[in-house]
Amino acid sequence: MVAAIVSVLVGAALGYLARKTLAEAKIQSAELAAKRIVEEAEKEAEAAKREILLEAKEEAHRLRNEIEQEERTRRAELQRTERRLLQKEESLDRKLEALERKEESITRKERDLEAAKEEVAKLHVEQRAELQRISGLSSEDAKALLLKDVEDEIRHEAAVLIRDIEAQAKEEAERRAREIVAAAIQRCAADHVAETSVSVVSLPSDEMKGRIIGREGRNIRALETLTGIDLIIDDTPEAVILSGFDPVRREIAKVALEKLITDGRIHPARIEEMVEKAQKEVDAIIKEEGESAAIEAGVHGLHPELIRLLGRLKFRSSFGQNVLKHSLEVAHLAAGMAAELGANIAVAKRAGLLHDIGKAVDHEVEGPHVQIGVDLARKYRESPEVIHAIATHHGDEEPKTIEAVLVQAADAISAARPGARRETLEAYIKRLTKLEEVADSFDGVEKAYAIQAGREIRIMVKPEKIDDLAAVRLARDIVKKIEEELEYPGQIKVTLIRETRVVDYAK
Repeated sequence: MVAAIVSVLVGAALGYLARKTLAEAKIQSAELAAKRIVEEAEKEAEAAKREILLEAKEEAHRLRNEIEQEERTRRAELQRTERRLLQKEESLDRKLEALERKEESITRKERDLEAAKEEVAKLHVEQRAELQRISGLSSEDAKALLLKDVEDEIRHEAAVLIRDIEAQAKEEAERRAREIVAAAIQRCAADHVAETSVSVVSLPSDEMKGRIIGREGRNIRALETLTGIDLIIDDTPEAVILSGFDPVRREIAKVALEKLITDGRIHPARIEEMVEKAQKEVDAIIKEEGESAAIEAGVHGLHPELIRLLGRLKFRSSFGQNVLKHSLEVAHLAAGMAAELGANIAVAKRAGLLHDIGKAVDHEVEGPHVQIGVDLARKYRESPEVIHAIATHHGDEEPKTIEAVLVQAADAISAARPGARRETLEAYIKRLTKLEEVADSFDGVEKAYAIQAGREIRIMVKPEKIDDLAAVRLARDIVKKIEEELEYPGQIKVTLIRETRVVDYAK
C-alpha cells in the first residue's frame, strides 16, 4: 500500500513537472510568434507609410501642375480680353470722332437750309408783288377768278358723271337676273375632292407589306373577306391601295388597316377585331357628319335615318365632286335664289340638301339615284314639295313649283362651276402643257407660264423683238390660236409682259 501511494505521488509529481515544462515551451513559442507578427506589422506599416507619402507627393505635384496650367490659361485669356477691350475702345473712339464730324456737317447744313428758307420766303414775297403789279389784280381778285374756273370745270365733270350714272343704271336693269344667281353662288363655297374609287394607305416600310399579306395570304384574304374591298399590293413604295366602289366599305377597310399597322399585330383574329372597331368608328363619323350637314344647312326635323344617309354621302363622290359638299352647296344656292325671288326658302333649302340622297345607297339598291331618293323621302315622310323637287332635279319630270326649278338650277350651277368636277391629272397636265406650247410657238416669246389652273397664261416676250404695238398683235394672235386648237371650260386670260431691265454694279 505504501509503495503504491508513493508511486502515485511520484507519478503525479512527474506529470506536473512535464506539463509545466510543456506550458513554458508553448508560452515561449507564442511570445516569439507574437514578436515576429509585431515586427512584420511594423515593417508593413512602414512600407504603407512610404507609399502614402509617395502618392501624396505625386498628387501634390499633379495639383501644382494643374493649378499652374489653369493660371497660365487664365492669364492668356485675360490678355486676349484686354486686347479685345483695347480694340473696342479704339473703334469706339473712331466712331465717336466720325459722329462728331457728321454732327458738325449736319449743323452746317441746317444753317445753310435756314438761310435758303429765308431767301425763298423773300423771293416768294417779291414774286407775289410782281405778279399783282403785272396782272393788275389783287390776291382776292385772283382767288375769285380761280374759284370760278374751278367751279365751271367741276360742273362739266358732274354733267359727264351724271350721264355715266344714267348709262350704268340702264345696264344695271339688264344684269339684275344674273346678279340673283351670282349672289347665291357667292354666299357659299364647297370644297371638292379627287375621284375616289381607290384609297391609299401609307406604310412605315415595305416590310409591312409581307405582314399584311400574311402566311400563304391568310391576312389579306381575311381583310378582303370582312370588308368586301380589294387590297392591291404592288411595287408602289410604302403604300397599299384599297379598291372598291362602295365608299363606306372602303373607308372601313382603310381605318381598320391603319389601326392594324399602328398596332403591329396582324393576324385573322386581330383583323376581325379591328374591322369591327373601324365599323363602329365609321358609323359614328357618318352620324356626326349627317348632323353637322343638317346644322350647317339650317334644316331641322330630319328623320334620323335621313341624317345617317346624309353622313354616308361624305364618302361618296361623283365625277370627283364630294356629294355631301355638293348637296350643301345646292342647298345654299337654292335658298339664296329663293330669298331673292320671294319663294319658300325652307322648302328650297331642304330639297337642295336631300336632292342626291339616293346616292347614299345606290350601290345597294337597284335603280337610278333620283328614284331611290324619291322613295327614301316618301318613306321618311318628307313633304310633297320636297319629294317633287328631288324627282325633277335631273329633268326626269317637269317641275311644277318654283322651288323645284331652283333646286334644278342650283344643281346645275354647283356641278358646272369651275373646279367643281376635276378632270384627271393626266388630262389636266396635258391641257396646261398644250396651252404653254401654243404660246411658245410664236416668234419673240421667251417663256410662257400657265397659271390659275389653266384659266390664265402669262407670256414673257423679248423686248428687243416685240415692241408695244407688236405685243398687242401677238396677244390677239395667241388668243385666236388658243380658240382654234384647244378645248377648255370658261375662258382663258392671255397676259403679255414686255420688260426691259438695266443692271449695273457699284464697286
